[in-house]
Amino acid sequence: MNRNELRRVDLNLLVVFEALMFERNVTRVAERLFLGQSAVSASLARLRDLFDDPILIRQGRGMEPTARALAIFQELRPALDAISGAVSRVKEFDPVSSREIFRIGLSDDAEFGLFPGLLRRMREDAPGIKVVVRRVNYLLLPSLLASGEISVGVSYTQDLPANAKRRKLRDIPCKVLRGDDRSGPLTLDDYCERPHAMVSFSGDLCGNIDLDLQRVGRTRNVMVAVPQFSSLRAVLPRTELIATVPDYAACALVEGTSLRAEDPPFPITAAELSMVWSGVHDNDPGERWLRNLMVEHMSRPLAEWVIGAV
Repeated sequence: MNRNELRRVDLNLLVVFEALMFERNVTRVAERLFLGQSAVSASLARLRDLFDDPILIRQGRGMEPTARALAIFQELRPALDAISGAVSRVKEFDPVSSREIFRIGLSDDAEFGLFPGLLRRMREDAPGIKVVVRRVNYLLLPSLLASGEISVGVSYTQDLPANAKRRKLRDIPCKVLRGDDRSGPLTLDDYCERPHAMVSFSGDLCGNIDLDLQRVGRTRNVMVAVPQFSSLRAVLPRTELIATVPDYAACALVEGTSLRAEDPPFPITAAELSMVWSGVHDNDPGERWLRNLMVEHMSRPLAEWVIGAV
């Protein structure tokens, strides 16, 4: 296809094609792109005609892309990234007048402990922007970045898409939260004997803390797993339950409550909280502004925070 023939191709079709390759479901693509299902179905019909291929075929209860569609997708994705990057680089960004929508992925601890202060700063500098937050963890972050559903994410991270960039924000030291009225810090024996609550995105009853306990020859008894940190405010007060959480989450949890936080009675290996973003948005002026704010706020030492009883 030469450049003149390329004029016949609607770029919107290619955006729908990319979404179909990720979602493999017309309804979810419609929700993701804020289109009607009939419009997505019509676009799929046009794509089938354009590429002379079924694109998606039904398998069982779902839809799967054809081998040709996957091959086309592999060639188109870098081109779409390049177009998006080129358009972003020519945009100007004025925080005061901007009406831009930012899509951020945050782990639950970062959302609970770090995001409120960041949002206040964003609203002060750019009162007209809109912010969409998606819940991520190290498993979800790569796919959400790759699909373009978020432009930047903050979490503990492992494998990332090839075009992703990463910056360490801070270590994640831990504090032990308790809501009882006993005096004195917890000993290691106390820590191991007391019932524990933990935050588990997947519903597990063990985590990295248990590996640190194994190194000192001990175990703990996790009695409760909740899906988000805010639940600990209701679960812990006036009980024997304790919870081991990131220090910045502890700051938010003790504020205005009867909870108190203290150092753990054994060494805990600090994980790293990282900011990860798509290379497509690396030079986007608005995204650079956002990332600079995230670094400035989310990298602040704990000593600079008003942390109540921590």
